[in-house]
Amino acid sequence: MPSVRRVSHEFLQRQGLTTIFGNPGSNELPFLAELPDGIRYVLGLHEGAVVGMADGYAQATGHPVLVNLHAAAGSGNAMGALTNAVASRTPLVVVAGQQVRPAVGPEANLTNVDAPALMKPLVGWAAEPACAQDVPRALAQAVFEARLQRRPTYLSVPYDDWAADAGDNALAVLDRQVQRAGEPGAKQARRLVEQVTAARRPALVLGGDIDTDGHFGAAVRLAEALGCPVWAAPSLFRLPFPNRHPLFRGVLPAGIEPVRRAVEGHDVVLVLGAPVFRYHEYLPGRYLPEGTRLVQVTEDASAAARAPMGEALVADPGAVIELLLGALGAPTVPVGDYRPVPPPQPGDGGRLHPEEVFAALRDELPEDTAYVVESTSTNAAWWRQMDLRRPGSYYFPAAGGLGFGLPGAVGVALGRPDRPVVAVTGDGSANYGITALWTAARHRLPVTVVLLRNGTYGALRWFGGLLGVPDAPGLDIPGLDFTRIAEGYGVTAAHARDPEELRALLARRPDGPRLIQVDTALTAPN
Repeated sequence: MPSVRRVSHEFLQRQGLTTIFGNPGSNELPFLAELPDGIRYVLGLHEGAVVGMADGYAQATGHPVLVNLHAAAGSGNAMGALTNAVASRTPLVVVAGQQVRPAVGPEANLTNVDAPALMKPLVGWAAEPACAQDVPRALAQAVFEARLQRRPTYLSVPYDDWAADAGDNALAVLDRQVQRAGEPGAKQARRLVEQVTAARRPALVLGGDIDTDGHFGAAVRLAEALGCPVWAAPSLFRLPFPNRHPLFRGVLPAGIEPVRRAVEGHDVVLVLGAPVFRYHEYLPGRYLPEGTRLVQVTEDASAAARAPMGEALVADPGAVIELLLGALGAPTVPVGDYRPVPPPQPGDGGRLHPEEVFAALRDELPEDTAYVVESTSTNAAWWRQMDLRRPGSYYFPAAGGLGFGLPGAVGVALGRPDRPVVAVTGDGSANYGITALWTAARHRLPVTVVLLRNGTYGALRWFGGLLGVPDAPGLDIPGLDFTRIAEGYGVTAAHARDPEELRALLARRPDGPRLIQVDTALTAPN
């Protein structure tokens, strides 16, 4: 009779979950015993970095990935990073160790008390099997729930379960497949086509799911067929449209009244692959202008249900795009040239302007570079200078939780070794995921980290002005030298002091991880 561990390992292999991101504790060691050939274990030095790496990897590959965490303490350490995975709809399968079954009731040390409740409401599904023989089935449910919901799941397993006999029915789980179809029905399709084609002034709002699911090019064709303006949805975590395309109007501001003003004059706003809407700063007003109809198409049933306005169709946005393209025919509106990039603003006082840094990235790095960005205060400078025309070019912490940037870049590099990967991070955010540098060095990943050092939490300074709090303490972080920190983790590092030195460093193709520190002027997000 095979063990629970053996059946579980084979199930993971058959489902393609052959890379495990983790930081093990004692409760996890029995699961990790006897890992078969073909399963790779990627060690992170902190659970937040582990989840960030797994998030980047799953987004880059488009497939669920297994995360192994330690009981309550390790799971708790990971929860901040998990918020980003939830908001980006990343299918992570988190398996955590639990004390042996006889020790759970007395709450022996390292017991995860009421383990499924710990991760709720973040995860889409959480459980602890009632008996050892149910572990393989529960693991399969965790994988399928993550894939179907596009949301992390959590499974707590007592560590004595892994060596137990799996039982007579355990092997039935190995050949299971669960799939989902998301095309609209004939009546729904007809109504949607009529709404869009009858619009006098339609507008598109595209979410990160468009890029995640491989619809980047199709979205461009749809916009050109409609000849309409395109916005990216607020709180953007993936770029769904070329940012210098003549129809692109940028990222919608994350406030109720600014969104209303942006779509003023449009009779139909078609939202594809995004919630409606992930507001941030509270700027109240009417949700939509008078006479504007909003139609949302998303596979996220929860996002459709909670939207405060408009009508929603829970369906595959890609299928809807193809449906509309078929109804619209060939583009009839000249697209025109892509918008030129303005000259970068100059720095002063020995500090580079962030636009100078981003101009160097744009000019010196290959066009297919994937950027993992976690520098909120330089957001406006980023979009002024970058020219991103390919899918999978942009990753951002979806929930705004710091610590995604460096680990996320490591995960993207592991998942897409065919593309150059650059992490763009600020000195404030870098500290939350700095241990990911060790993993990059351990795997010799050719990741470039461009670290913008301005000595403060720039986004918070901007928010302080908005909220009338100019004197908040704890916003400055002087005295950090990331070149020395990086070298301590085994990463080559340099300090670029002017644009020419930065460009010269970027022009060299790395054969392993490297960090380039640049002192930059303080800027506002927009």
